[in-house]
Amino acid sequence: MSNERSRSRSGVAAVMRPVNTFVERYIPSALVFAIVLTFVVALLAWLLTDSSGLAIVTGWGEGLSGLLAFMTQMSLILLLGHTLANTGPVRRLLAALGGVPATVLQAYLFVFVIAAVASLITWGLGLVVGALLATEVAAQGRQKGLKLHFPMLIAAGYSGYVIWHMGYSGSGTLAAATEGSFIAEQLGYTIPISDTIFVWWNLVAIVATIIVVGAALALVAPRGDDPVIELDPGARADDSTPGARAHGTATPADRVDASRIVTTLLGLALVAYLVIHYAGGGTASLNIVNWTFLALIFLLVRSPFELTALIKNAASNVGEILLQFPLYAGIMGIMTTTGLITVFSNAMVSIATPATFGLLEFLSAGIVNFFVPSGGGQFAVQGPIMLEAGKALGVDPSVTIMALAYGDQWTNMIQPFWALPVLAIAGLNMRDILGYTMVTLIASGLVFAVTLLLVGAGV
Repeated sequence: MSNERSRSRSGVAAVMRPVNTFVERYIPSALVFAIVLTFVVALLAWLLTDSSGLAIVTGWGEGLSGLLAFMTQMSLILLLGHTLANTGPVRRLLAALGGVPATVLQAYLFVFVIAAVASLITWGLGLVVGALLATEVAAQGRQKGLKLHFPMLIAAGYSGYVIWHMGYSGSGTLAAATEGSFIAEQLGYTIPISDTIFVWWNLVAIVATIIVVGAALALVAPRGDDPVIELDPGARADDSTPGARAHGTATPADRVDASRIVTTLLGLALVAYLVIHYAGGGTASLNIVNWTFLALIFLLVRSPFELTALIKNAASNVGEILLQFPLYAGIMGIMTTTGLITVFSNAMVSIATPATFGLLEFLSAGIVNFFVPSGGGQFAVQGPIMLEAGKALGVDPSVTIMALAYGDQWTNMIQPFWALPVLAIAGLNMRDILGYTMVTLIASGLVFAVTLLLVGAGV
């Protein structure tokens, strides 16, 4: 039986080898994709509309600043999620969780489920928690005598990210619920998260995805006498948090920087505001989600000094997003000012029906995600097109938003952009986990496709 499983997994590895080679040799950075896409969209606008070169350049230049508020909101989600994952209490919780799995298979599935739950809370948290928990489980599993395949653990942690856009920090869903966002402006109204994130069929899809992906990972996970690559004992992440070093208290200013009082007071003030907001009938939006995570951080850190260190540690992951969003905004500017958005929308309407629109949109979003790997950036580029096409077909905009969200999160499993922070923490390459994350892609894709077909059929 062990030899059969080994041959099966060898077959998976053989099939994935060309994909590994293609990704590593021919997929450029996300920044290069954004630049190339800018010129491609400009060329399409020139060929498919009656816009002049001057109009295209003007639309692009004026559009560059169109997503500054959204860019800040998305950057904060990543920054605060990363910071929250590295606070002392969360790191200690991860250390405690690392000792829970008692068998090899439990270890892989446990990392996947916890990372999935963290991703539903906020995608920035999910990414970091998946990598940190996988490392902790690997280290403690070694002490128990478990032979754990570290690349599989990291792949399981990253696989939890496949449902992030169905959760509390979804870019498109929160943008649709935020007054004044580009989606709300196009629709003329906001869509509460009760109609997107918390709609019954999305909640069912979340559970189904966790079950189906978990089962698929269990089928391909190394076990028994299968060869494994264990965690290098010297590569374990430092147990201390980035801000845990001693801070001098020689002066009154030092004592304030090392005091928990100021951060705790501000955290309590934020909690009070959030209670007032929800008690008054307020709903979740991008800003409210960010203030929720910020309140938690203020309450969990031990001092302003520790908070500053945590933020500095997290900030290195935000820079590339800050640079790319103006480019996405410029692309959106070209499409709206030249009428290219209408051309694409009409093309979608010509091949879709109300019943198949969600599925076709999901598949197209999965492809577009290779070129615009940021969920927020993809909604900025593709969202207006899909909303216009869905409106023409009479599709509920909530379905349009969720179908785009499903496609965006789906191909993250083989698009290396968001895997990079995870791989950096683990010290691995994309080729080390791609065979397993491809399994996640297939399993989750089946759930997403069936969900959208059933919703399109009115089930």
